[in-house]
Amino acid sequence: MSSAVDLAPQELRILVAVAEEGGFSAAAPRLGTTQSAVSHAVRGIERKLGVVLFERGRYGARPTPAGTRAVAHARRVLRMLEALVREARDTPTAEITGPLRIAAFRSAALHLLPAVLERLSARHPGIGATVTVVREIGPGTAGEVAEGRADLGIATLGTGTLGTGTQPAPGLVGDVLLEEPYALVHPAGHPDPRSLPLVDWKENCSSSTRAWWAAQDWIPAATVRAEDDGAVLSMVGSGLGMAIMPALSLTAVPPGIRITDLGPERPTRRVGYVTTVELAGTAAVRALVRELRATAKVQVSAG
Repeated sequence: MSSAVDLAPQELRILVAVAEEGGFSAAAPRLGTTQSAVSHAVRGIERKLGVVLFERGRYGARPTPAGTRAVAHARRVLRMLEALVREARDTPTAEITGPLRIAAFRSAALHLLPAVLERLSARHPGIGATVTVVREIGPGTAGEVAEGRADLGIATLGTGTLGTGTQPAPGLVGDVLLEEPYALVHPAGHPDPRSLPLVDWKENCSSSTRAWWAAQDWIPAATVRAEDDGAVLSMVGSGLGMAIMPALSLTAVPPGIRITDLGPERPTRRVGYVTTVELAGTAAVRALVRELRATAKVQVSAG
C-alpha cells in the first residue's frame, strides 16, 4: 500500500496563509473564503499527514514544530510551481521575467546589492527583485531561504543555517563571493585608539572570527552595544570608542573616523550566496548569481 500523500497547491497556500496571518479567521480574507472553510481545510490536511500542524487557541493558531516544517516546504513547493510554469513557457531566447526575493544582511544590502541590482535590471528588466534586510544572527539570511521566504540569501558563510566552512545545510547550495578583511576603526587623531572602549554589535563576530577575537589580549569586552554597524560607526565617530569591523561595513565611513589595518594576521569573513537546490537552476537565480560574482570581483579588485 502506498504511503504517498497528495496535497493540492491550494492546500499548501492555506498552510502558508494560516501560519503567516496567525489564525484561521485572519487567513480567510487573504484566501477569499471563510474561517470555517479554512479550519475545515486544515483539519483535512492534518488527517492526510497524520500530524497536528497548528496549536489552536483563543488568540489564533500557531504552527507546531511539524507545522513549521510543513509550512517551510509548502512555501518552497509553491515557489517551484511558479518557476515551473514560467520556465516551461519560456524559450531559450525569451526574456527572463518574474519575481526574485533576496534576503541580505545590512551591509550587503547597502554596499553590495545596489550595483548588482542595477546590472541585473539593465540586462533583465523583466525580473522584479525585492530585498529584505535580515539580521545575520542564528538562522540569518540562509534561514529565510530554508523557510521559503527568500529565493537567495547573501550570507556570511560558516554561520547559522549554513553550518561550517562553506558547505550549505542540506537542501541548500551556495558559494563564496568575496572574503572581506576586518580593520580597526577609531576616532581620527586619537593618540592611542587601542586603549578606547570597544563598541560592538551582535552580528559582528562570526564563528570564523571568534578564535582570533579570543586570542587578542588587547581587545576588551564590549562596553557599548549598538543595534547595527551603522550605529557603531556613529558612536565611534562621536569619540565613544573603537571598533573592529569588516570591509563591507566600512564602504562609506563618516568624517572623523580613521581605519587602521590589523596586519597580516587580521581576521576575514567569507560573504557568499545561498539558495535552494530547486531554485539554483532557474533562469532568474542564475542571472542574479552571475551579477553577484561580477560585482564581487570588482569589489575585491578595488580592495
